[in-house]
Amino acid sequence: MFKGKNKIGKSFAVILGASMIVSTFSAGAATSTLPEYKLSLYYPGSPAKDEAKVEAKINEHLKGKINATIDLVPIDWGQWDSKMNLLKASREPMDIIFTAQWNGHANDVAKQVFLALDDPKGPNGNLIEKYGKDITKSLDPAFLAGAKVNGHNYGIPTNKELAAQGGVIYRKDIADKLGLTAKLNAVKTVADLDPILAEVKAKQPGMTPLFLRDGDNFNAHYFIQHDFLGDTTIEGLIRKDGTSTKVITRFDDKKYMDQLALTRSFYKKNYINKDAATTQLSGQDALKKGNVFMITASLKPGKDAETAIAAGLAGKLKQINMTERTVSTGETAGSMLGISSTSKDPARAMMFINLLHSDKYLNNLLNFGIQGEHYLRTSGEIIKPGPSAANYNPGATWMFGNQFLNYVWDTEASNKWAQFKNFNRGAKLSPALGFTFDAQPVKSQTASLVTVRKTYIAGLETGSIDPSKAAEFKKKEEANGLAKVLQEKQKQLDAFIASKK
Repeated sequence: MFKGKNKIGKSFAVILGASMIVSTFSAGAATSTLPEYKLSLYYPGSPAKDEAKVEAKINEHLKGKINATIDLVPIDWGQWDSKMNLLKASREPMDIIFTAQWNGHANDVAKQVFLALDDPKGPNGNLIEKYGKDITKSLDPAFLAGAKVNGHNYGIPTNKELAAQGGVIYRKDIADKLGLTAKLNAVKTVADLDPILAEVKAKQPGMTPLFLRDGDNFNAHYFIQHDFLGDTTIEGLIRKDGTSTKVITRFDDKKYMDQLALTRSFYKKNYINKDAATTQLSGQDALKKGNVFMITASLKPGKDAETAIAAGLAGKLKQINMTERTVSTGETAGSMLGISSTSKDPARAMMFINLLHSDKYLNNLLNFGIQGEHYLRTSGEIIKPGPSAANYNPGATWMFGNQFLNYVWDTEASNKWAQFKNFNRGAKLSPALGFTFDAQPVKSQTASLVTVRKTYIAGLETGSIDPSKAAEFKKKEEANGLAKVLQEKQKQLDAFIASKK
């Protein structure tokens, strides 16, 4: 089973054999007594041409279920953080918001952006207990336990793969054309990519050898194996693949600093897109444009086929797994739907999230669009692109509800979900598995550190600026409360570990 001595690993191991229980929320007679309500769902992604058409179909279904309609609000990845931060700060009325450990979740909780979903003493009571029965049936308890902040859940995790692994996805058709397949099959480290990217640059002058962006690079949390203890935007980490529980900064990790230097050398050799620090494109969208050879990615079984479908490159992509498979609390909270504290009807929002964990029709409608138009059923649970596939293809199955309800594309492995379970077996457990940092005691310092981080992180980690800037970065953090944040993280982590003995 899992490696590692952390006792909480036993509860997470249950996931591997847990059956996916599917049931349907039935409001029964209560539905007719609910006043009609329009929900909003905010998530990162590109708006689709047929979004309104799919929305209308969803609303037809929701009316009979929970007497609600929904407004889908996708926001381009490159603008997601800035736009959402403005909406959160202005207290814009919102209902359901995508959130994640790597996207400032703990910091948002400290700012009271999200409601506690399991607090019987809260103004809305225990929403999960009242309206989330299908969530607790389908989702292993370990996901909810691992995603808690200060004892409460502020987001409902997606039911998906648990382990994390970093690597790259590349254009297999281009590699075959250039005779690079054997070299790519031999890649083990980032340094091994150098001669391959050099050859792509020389032989495909109109193609970007390596597309990087803020959050998706060789120092992304999934690649460098950092466990930021609940929120990657807040400094202070341990290594997921190690045994030490001493909280350090990224600058104290030699592997991180070495990776900065290597990425910088790639940038100076013109392997990397010049706008890496500022681009608003996701890696998936960059591949879709057709002039990118390779991207970094958080991998899982079939990620290449999944990305290929979304990018319009079916059969043309392949992935290389380059890191050890690991499990941290961040993986349990790596994709969640939270309910905004500005929601006018949190109960209805929870009813909708509950449906995403149990209602197969709704789940696949949101993820794949309308049957016969955006996708076609071939046999059983297998689907292929429909005549209007290009007009609705969010490529966001990992964001919404219970992924084990999803249909499988005909270009993916038919046993995809069995592969997911095998993927989790033998993963290395982070020494801090189950711990989530509560930023509340140092919320002013963490807010300052998040601001400092935004000034430097994209440039450093994409190779756009020299690694010598890391020293300046650290000094700025030290001047903005770094010591207090590290001390508080260490104090909380030590208490958590002591409680497990």
